[in-house]
Amino acid sequence: MLEGMDRSDEDRAISEVIDRLAKQFPAVSADEVADAVGQSRPEFDNARVRDFVPLFVERGAKARLRELV
Repeated sequence: MLEGMDRSDEDRAISEVIDRLAKQFPAVSADEVADAVGQSRPEFDNARVRDFVPLFVERGAKARLRELV
């Protein structure tokens, strides 16, 4: 079994991603930021190693948000 981030740690990290991106994109509503993160996260549902999922989700969401501003 692979060790690493469990689901609650991942959820907490994703929440921090939303907060961080909301500060980086103040012209975008909090709901739109959360939506961008929510759209990025499923891309990594099948990732075996979960430790980097929040980082990859953040990158994907940031790209989506850049298209909005």
